[in-house]
Amino acid sequence: MAETLKERDEIREEDKWDLSSLFAGDEEWEKAFAGLDAKIEKAASFRGSLSDAAAIRDFFEAETELDRSLSDLFAYASMRRDEDTRRPESQSMYSRAYAKYIKAASDTAFGSPEILSLSEEKLREITDAPEMADYRYTMVRLLQEKAHTLTASEEKLLSGFGEVFAAPRETAESLQNADLVFDSVTDGEGRETEVTGAGYILLQSSPDRVLRENSFRSFYRGYRQHINTFAAAYTGAVKAATAEAAARHYRSSREMYMARENIPEEVYDNLIASVRRHMPLMYRYAALRKKILGVDELHYYDLYAPLSAGGSRKYTYDQAKQMVLDAVAPLGADYVNTVREGLESHWIDVYPNRGKRGGAYSGGTYDSNPYILLNFTGTLDSVSTIAHEMGHSMQTWLSNRKQPPQYAEYTIFVAEVASTCNENLLIEQLLQKCTDPAEKLSLLNQYLEGFKGTVYRQTMFAEFEKEAHAMAERGEALNASALNKLYGGLVRDYFGPDLVMDDEVACEWARIPHFYSPFYVYKYATSYSAAVAVSEAVLNDGAPAVERYLDFLSMGGSRDPLDELKSAGVDLGTPEPIDRALEKFGKVLDEAEKLVCDMKA
Repeated sequence: MAETLKERDEIREEDKWDLSSLFAGDEEWEKAFAGLDAKIEKAASFRGSLSDAAAIRDFFEAETELDRSLSDLFAYASMRRDEDTRRPESQSMYSRAYAKYIKAASDTAFGSPEILSLSEEKLREITDAPEMADYRYTMVRLLQEKAHTLTASEEKLLSGFGEVFAAPRETAESLQNADLVFDSVTDGEGRETEVTGAGYILLQSSPDRVLRENSFRSFYRGYRQHINTFAAAYTGAVKAATAEAAARHYRSSREMYMARENIPEEVYDNLIASVRRHMPLMYRYAALRKKILGVDELHYYDLYAPLSAGGSRKYTYDQAKQMVLDAVAPLGADYVNTVREGLESHWIDVYPNRGKRGGAYSGGTYDSNPYILLNFTGTLDSVSTIAHEMGHSMQTWLSNRKQPPQYAEYTIFVAEVASTCNENLLIEQLLQKCTDPAEKLSLLNQYLEGFKGTVYRQTMFAEFEKEAHAMAERGEALNASALNKLYGGLVRDYFGPDLVMDDEVACEWARIPHFYSPFYVYKYATSYSAAVAVSEAVLNDGAPAVERYLDFLSMGGSRDPLDELKSAGVDLGTPEPIDRALEKFGKVLDEAEKLVCDMKA
């Protein structure tokens, strides 16, 4: 049963993150914020002068300095807001930082079009000039965008709409995190339990089916009451993306967002095709769930239920930290020691509290240590989340130390490899040590859930997103009814005939915040597949694979993401990594099915 959430000031200081590597406090943040306009003006002063290598280099350096300041200010304000989304002071800081970010983007929007107005010959000469050594890759990427870069005045106009384009996301986030409330429910013994966004998945993971169903009904009743508002918000986000794509002369919003990381659309289509080829494996998993749970009908609220008593085990935070340290041991002493530092040095905001943003993430900037927001509940999934987010943080840590600031930030396309690799190492390590059949089944279930949630489910999300944007581009209505119909049909396709479709399932799309970052979710599935390849190599090949992997983690955004992954031994330009990952899913499923038979024998 979920516990009543504490207020922020009731959480122990040792369980909160320490944001002082960014700013000592809100007052220091205010002082830095006050000095931001001068940096914006400095970068903006290059307008009209970007005609030679020296001037362009100086402009890039001014932009880099500005970006570092903006990142520090925005990250601090964002994390302060996430501590308690009800706090008006933090909301104000976040809004002001975001507005300043938009102003900076608008005032420096002349840069790319002004540079790209030069002749091809001049641009090649500048790219190869000695003065541009530190920004050569920046120039190469800029040249790739030439056909889609507008005039300086058009870019400034488009940048000025940044806050307008962000409004749908802000609306959905405010509704979801601050205003949406759910009815309390009773469990199988009649005890009342609070339903919250942060605690929902924990309730869905309960062995108490009455609690699972009641919390499921309550949770989606809350969303259905606001489904038209969510639909309007999401429609606004889709239309903003499609309008920008059209303005930039892309064939679609998907092409535009994938081009930002130089990823061919075939990668997206290969993912969907590969997963659909392996749908029978997911249907087998759904059937195995139904068999183990002993239910006449498998409902959506049964998809997270533990498959054995071993899944009910709870871990303290101290136990969880040691489990993560043990799991990453194959990556070497330096990696382990840095993870230990992060776990012991207030990088992490550990427990949920009232008003705190749900979920988990890794943040921070080039000038700070990484930060991790958790909502730790003591489940194995919570332990896995620590490993996951620490993977992000370690990639940030290594990239910040090996790359200059302009190349330290890695692309989203590779971002989930490090996190998922850590999760896989955790599960493999726990399976190796496990001797209890019930606990082993629970671990295999956790492994299978990783594939279900990150390959199948995120690919389902990717199909939803692809079709929703295509509907808007065809001029079709994106109302609640159309979005529910689209999403419900995909759930049927992906989970197969053993799943009973409850009406509530069709509106699940409304609770997926990543849809407001267009064409983001498919990267979870491709990254998971890459991580399977990496973790298998680390465990089977040892030192050479570890060296390749740590080198990959240190690359930041200094190369195209597909090339970075190739250096780690993974070629996502082909369907092979997806197919091999799903073959691994099949092997884990085989092991789980055999274990179930052995336990019943």
